[in-house]
Amino acid sequence: MMKHTRAKILALCASAGLCAAMLAGCGAGNADSENATSATGTEVSTQVETEATKESTEPETAEAATGTTPEESQEAAGIFVEPIEGISDDFIRGMDASSVLVEEKSGVKYYNFEGKEQDVFQTLAEGGINYIRLRVWNDPYDENGNGYGGGNNDVPTAVALGKRATEYGMKVCIDFHYSDFWADPKRQHAPKAWEGMGIDEKCDALYEFTKESLTEILDAGVDVGMVQVGNEINNGMSGEKNLENVTALLHAGCRAVREVSEQYGKDIQIAIHYTRITDKAQVDSLVANLQESNVDYDAIGLSYYPFWDGSMENMKRVVELLQERYGIEVFIAETSYCYTSEDGDGSGNSLVGIDDLVEGYPATVQGQANMIRDVFAAANEAGATGVFYWEGVWLPVGEPTADNSPIWEEYGSGWASSFASDYDPEDAGLYYGGCSWDNQAFFDFDGYPLESLNVFRYLKTGAAAPLAIDAVPGVNVICPVGSAVELPEMVDVIYNDRSANKQSAVTWDETQLAAIDTTVGGIYEVTGTLESGETVVGQVEIKMDNLVRNPSFEDADTSMWKVTYEGETNPTDYQEKTDDAHSGDIAFHFWSEDSDMDFSIEQEFTDLEPGTYKLFAYAQGGDVSDDASMELYAVTGDGEQTEPFMVTTYNDWKNPMIPEIKVTDGKLIIGVRMKCNPKSWGTVDDFTLNRIGD
Repeated sequence: MMKHTRAKILALCASAGLCAAMLAGCGAGNADSENATSATGTEVSTQVETEATKESTEPETAEAATGTTPEESQEAAGIFVEPIEGISDDFIRGMDASSVLVEEKSGVKYYNFEGKEQDVFQTLAEGGINYIRLRVWNDPYDENGNGYGGGNNDVPTAVALGKRATEYGMKVCIDFHYSDFWADPKRQHAPKAWEGMGIDEKCDALYEFTKESLTEILDAGVDVGMVQVGNEINNGMSGEKNLENVTALLHAGCRAVREVSEQYGKDIQIAIHYTRITDKAQVDSLVANLQESNVDYDAIGLSYYPFWDGSMENMKRVVELLQERYGIEVFIAETSYCYTSEDGDGSGNSLVGIDDLVEGYPATVQGQANMIRDVFAAANEAGATGVFYWEGVWLPVGEPTADNSPIWEEYGSGWASSFASDYDPEDAGLYYGGCSWDNQAFFDFDGYPLESLNVFRYLKTGAAAPLAIDAVPGVNVICPVGSAVELPEMVDVIYNDRSANKQSAVTWDETQLAAIDTTVGGIYEVTGTLESGETVVGQVEIKMDNLVRNPSFEDADTSMWKVTYEGETNPTDYQEKTDDAHSGDIAFHFWSEDSDMDFSIEQEFTDLEPGTYKLFAYAQGGDVSDDASMELYAVTGDGEQTEPFMVTTYNDWKNPMIPEIKVTDGKLIIGVRMKCNPKSWGTVDDFTLNRIGD
């Protein structure tokens, strides 16, 4: 699993506010606020209750907050954990720990809760982890032996890590990607050694690789309890996209696992792994195919990232659907959440924080613990057999201000090295670098375990902690140009014990408020002080009118847009798919299976007020050749202005802008034009035209 995420556009609280009251003032509730790009908000978090807090935040204790005393079975801890009723001792409390070996080779040290250096697998076991998941790639090295990065997870690496997990009493899940590098919905490259093979030959190769690799792992003494045949295979596997061919590969892999399992007298569960569970129909049809094709497997694993994959209620419905309809076991194969919005190695994070956070879950240690507890609770309630956390041990290598690329390149501790560019040119070839997951680990940037790691051992009993403010979410307010700025009088306060969450009066800095110029567009920061003395940061955006009609294509009437294209077939459409839209549910989409694409989409204005305008839009996509051409354009009576751009990969939103367009006669044409190759794809969304001056 590796994904790049876009920043969600929020007009409400930037970091998980709890109620609509925070959208006070001008522009609040205006649908156009969905199109505003939010700048970084601010959270205030603390694990220590100050005297000022004690005086002003009733109730003062967990007993007062809940109306009952904590049960005797609850431990006193550094985090507050609500117990999960009915969760069994053998419920999978899993952790993907595939990066440990390259982390250690890169100089990372892991410590225990006493501050002493310790094998990280011992620390995970002490934290309540009972299952370790390890990805396996076929040959993650180039012809000169240079590793592709991301852990360089070959079979010997799985052996080394699996033995350590076994030593501390944890079972091991082997996750065969059947690729030489990352396999996920957007890339399922065949191993180099399998290139050019027909499907029958490839099935034989996959069978032999599975059997030989699993035998080697078991012979080393690794306690394998589960094997994944493929990783997130919604759209293909090992270079095969045809469902019949993918099914043949699954048959081969499952057969190999069964034979080895019987040979060693071990009960090894076989899992098939899917993602994108917001598309329930696709997942259902894929599992139906497994049943109809008599694939010999035991369980379905689902990826569920709460910041990407919809609500927990939807996750529960998918788990329940698969169990009820097909009589199979289901587990959550991947999940995660951040404990900070900071970046530890200067390489950027997949989950940035603030704009990407799930409402009610701040980027704090307690927020991370709450999220994981709630994912486990939802999965358990739906009847799932367990949950694996993805890469809670992947820490930053080096300092965020340093050039750490030599270490990432040498040891493979970044998500990808430059040596992977030939094998994976669309992603690794463009974006190789460090760790994008360090802010979602269960260890801080220096390798010391966070209190949230203990959530795994507290799931059944719960844990009590002294009541403390965990976060004061930032406030976002959007005001149209010319309107008065109104910030809320009350703001939300999040406690470690969520039953104590409340609102508190806030006093905003009058000097900062007075400095806001409401006559022109801009973004301002205003500091507020709570009764307890805590600080909250408000972000005020003075929003200019967007003059584009139906700018994000959400309205069914698209007659104001003119689409032209070369060739017999229109390669574009207005696609309703939230994951591919910059905002809302619909975006202008392009794709062609066999033909080059040459098209444009534009809108004409005839009665604009004379003045200076700014134009921008958003676009994302991938599989684009080097000779492709993409540009944003604006045409006036004085000629044409253009701004070239290039889409790169899924959800890597480009934001081309033409900052100054002079309009003298009221006439203007705006648009995007593209020339690109077959099988390239993408979406364009959120055109914005603002008048910025005379």
